[in-house]
Amino acid sequence: MSESLASRLQLENISKRFGATQALKGVSLKVLPGSVHAVIGENGAGKSTLMKILAGALKPDTGSIKLEGNPFQAQGPAEARQGGISMIYQELTLAPDLSVAENMFLGIEPKLLFGCVDRGQQRKKVKEALAFLGHSEISPDTPVSQLSISSQQLVEVGRALVGEAKVIIFDEPTSSLTRIDTQKLFEVIARLRDRGVSILYISHFLEEVTEISDHYSILRDGEAVAHGNLKDIQLDKIIELMVGRSVEEMFPRREREIGEVVLTVDHLVGDGYPQDVSFELRRGEILGIAGLVGSGRTEMLRTLFGLDSVWSGKVSLKGHGEIQGQSPQMAIQRGIGLLSEDRKEEGLLTNLSIADNLTLSDYKSISSWGWVDEKKQIQSTQRRFKELRVKAREPRQVVGDLSGGNQQKVAIGRLVHQDADIVLLDEPTRGVDVGSKVQIYEWMGELAARGKAIIFVSSYLPELLGVADRIAVMNRGRLSTPQAVEELTEEEILRLAVMEQEAH
Repeated sequence: MSESLASRLQLENISKRFGATQALKGVSLKVLPGSVHAVIGENGAGKSTLMKILAGALKPDTGSIKLEGNPFQAQGPAEARQGGISMIYQELTLAPDLSVAENMFLGIEPKLLFGCVDRGQQRKKVKEALAFLGHSEISPDTPVSQLSISSQQLVEVGRALVGEAKVIIFDEPTSSLTRIDTQKLFEVIARLRDRGVSILYISHFLEEVTEISDHYSILRDGEAVAHGNLKDIQLDKIIELMVGRSVEEMFPRREREIGEVVLTVDHLVGDGYPQDVSFELRRGEILGIAGLVGSGRTEMLRTLFGLDSVWSGKVSLKGHGEIQGQSPQMAIQRGIGLLSEDRKEEGLLTNLSIADNLTLSDYKSISSWGWVDEKKQIQSTQRRFKELRVKAREPRQVVGDLSGGNQQKVAIGRLVHQDADIVLLDEPTRGVDVGSKVQIYEWMGELAARGKAIIFVSSYLPELLGVADRIAVMNRGRLSTPQAVEELTEEEILRLAVMEQEAH
């Protein structure tokens, strides 16, 4: 059997240009039957463009695709699906008011005479698909809007199954899932693999990639720089190939001086959480906050920023004394900036331009006689582009069109523009690629070196230990005493995060 026929899917020299941007440069890869093939790379590496070409949403400028040895070029997503390639996007593409069965067969409904939908055949196949996926408890008649996110994702997988997909593309499938739901999805993917389906898997969570995948292809700057079996490569090497730097360079530390106390929190109690929080934050310091999801970390930052109410306790700010009746507007005026963990709902206005998002927390510096000076706004935005290495066409581009990593840089850029003295960062690297993470770490170090004070909430312990000066652990609304990172290990942080609280 020839090498091309042994492959389920074969791409040769795929290139794609968008204006001045060369998104793909002669990418080739092969996917075997019954395997999970990870496509790894930073935001902007070309992963999404390549997958959209496969799924029929884009056409390549050059190159060829073969599916089971036959030339394949879909003229649209519907044709790609009919040909055997199905894509499950990060943002699910379901009709919420339609039933599970109607969503699975949307566009490919089985027909009786005179064009009527064969409901019986449709229900039968849907039940078979759900049983195969291990979720017979889901009724074909349930409206999709009544299902959890993880169950809605199963409907997307079921849609691929009833369409007899040979190749299923998963684009960041676990970004909105809990760890338990993620494990259930991995079980489903394993069943699909055992059935002979080829899986293309895209994820920023490299630990997941190594857990679920058999083979890999790494893209960097639109080129395929490595292929192989995942069992033959270490995680450190994957990161190095993705970003062109070693893991030792992942957490760059800048020399800085820890100065005077700028924020004092004394027995702070909020509405529900936090329960009892006390700490001091110093100029030039990065204070890491660890803890389990739901432990009260986000609520603490929201309370400090004035989004949630203070029930008791004191918050004192250098130059302002004890502050009461805090609101977000007052917080900004007092030099406090917040980066929300919910980038799309709270961190950005995705229908507005990059320039508007970058400058909306401080119009004074770009205004003349009470009016926003567009020239000043554009100049300020271009400076942030350069500082944070934002990949975008121009300042008036809608921010919702950017990749996740570049959207995060815009949200961070607003804090830079605001020139906040105290920066509250809630999961600033969540959902961004490795290269963008390194840039965010560099930016944090630069801010701290300028004398800014940073509170850094993260669920990823290596980055807390790599970036923070001190770390405190949140457990059920209460915060441990901050300790120098040199005194802590991942195991000790986890112990503090899960141990039973002592009686207060």
